[in-house]
Amino acid sequence: MTGVVLAATVGALFALGTFLLLRRDLIRVVWGLAIISQAANVYLLAMAGIAPATADSVPILAGHGENVPVTADPLVQALVLTAIVIGFGMTAFALVLSYRVYEEHDTLDVTELGDRE
Repeated sequence: MTGVVLAATVGALFALGTFLLLRRDLIRVVWGLAIISQAANVYLLAMAGIAPATADSVPILAGHGENVPVTADPLVQALVLTAIVIGFGMTAFALVLSYRVYEEHDTLDVTELGDRE
């Protein structure tokens, strides 16, 4: 059941991000990119899964005996955390660029910006 909910969430995030990417407003395009990057992060975390921990996979758990908890893959978590930070920086930079475009052209409509020369 959890897999179905995660799949629906990831699908909804990708759909919403794609919908926002196709809008005419530049701010919505930026938010669409941010939502798609977060959907990719949720997808990676969902696919990493949770595995039973052993003393071989997690050496610090070697002294805990037979009652070892389940763990998630720390490599995927580290990569997703890095992707979140990079995505936040990219979104902030894109919003600043959008503000600069608005100051110079007095519009955020992508079609009007494309028609200008």
